Amino acid sequence: MSDEEDAQIYLEDYDPVWPARFAVERQRLVEVLEPWMAGPIEHVGSTAIPGLRAKPIIDIMVAVRTLEESRPAIDVLRGLSYLYFPHRADVMHWFCKPSPEIRTHHLHLVPFRSRLWTERLVFRDYLRSHPLAASEYATLKARLAEEHRSDREAYTDAKGPFIRRILAIASAAADES
Repeated sequence: MSDEEDAQIYLEDYDPVWPARFAVERQRLVEVLEPWMAGPIEHVGSTAIPGLRAKPIIDIMVAVRTLEESRPAIDVLRGLSYLYFPHRADVMHWFCKPSPEIRTHHLHLVPFRSRLWTERLVFRDYLRSHPLAASEYATLKARLAEEHRSDREAYTDAKGPFIRRILAIASAAADES
């Protein structure tokens, strides 16, 4: 997917409707993905963190056994208007809906209990339970959205150091308990 196909980055105030949108989409996904599921369907990303400004795109992560076994799901998901892109294809199957220009959902089929699976949940849960870290993340996202308005890859990459720092803090806290 080229930068020209990407929509501009903009953040919205937290919308309490986002969890309901996730729940509706989750039900649709359970119905078609059940043969490949190895665990839960999780609401991840910034729309999953109450109070956090975010791109108004619902990020959904589905636990699958393996990427190879779940490859047939790519065709099945077209029926729900998901478009597949081989972004980070070594760790997930990635989709957007309904188009690269207008996105309402991102879908990630991720092997259950893989490093990516675990990190996404740890990061989400840490921000949900640590309002100061969530606030710091919100400030960073706002600055990066301005700096990288038309470059989603640069926006995402620039969040990396913060995410890695939070994962390290969460890991250290888990080791202490």
